[in-house]
Amino acid sequence: MQKSDQKVIDVLKKVGAILEGHFVGTSGKHMGTYINKDDLFPHPLEVEKVCQMFAEKNKNLDIEVIAAPALGGIVLAQCTASFLSKTLGREILTVFTEKDVNNNQIFNRGKDKYVKNKKVLILEDLTTTGGSVKKVIESVRKAGGKVIAISVMVNKNSKEVNSSLFNLPFNFLGEMEVQTYEEKECPLCKNNIPINIEVGHGRKYLENLNK
Repeated sequence: MQKSDQKVIDVLKKVGAILEGHFVGTSGKHMGTYINKDDLFPHPLEVEKVCQMFAEKNKNLDIEVIAAPALGGIVLAQCTASFLSKTLGREILTVFTEKDVNNNQIFNRGKDKYVKNKKVLILEDLTTTGGSVKKVIESVRKAGGKVIAISVMVNKNSKEVNSSLFNLPFNFLGEMEVQTYEEKECPLCKNNIPINIEVGHGRKYLENLNK
């Protein structure tokens, strides 16, 4: 199992991106700890630190393009590609996928042309189930690209989200095991702890609950 130096966790703590409370994640599961990666992006010097870590982690891979899901992955992919381009002495391109009405991750605006016949690194900010990454893999392959590896800022579920899940090389900068719960089993709900509607998917969850 990969060992993590956890420097990226220190960066996230520094910018106040690790929150405690009652949250709903992208997967719909509830949790008491939330990594709000959006709190990282207003701090360009801290973003650079993270992207330098990504570049160092992946500098020995034979890649031509970095693909990332919007929105969080875009900033990280652009910055990481810049560092890698300078390190390798050749341009590493970046593209991003967007959610469609069916919640798939797809290339819009002709971006698939940058992936065709290219060796691709998929970069993601956070993983809990790996669902978003799988959708990006599917889109890259559909566009004719070859996925070389996956690199993640923070893996929140390293027992289940690993190379075996994707059948591809997989690495991460840091890990933080976050306990998640199905709605019916959530102790936070049972203790009537209010759901945070400012970050995560709490607002959408409550809106659907009240329909």
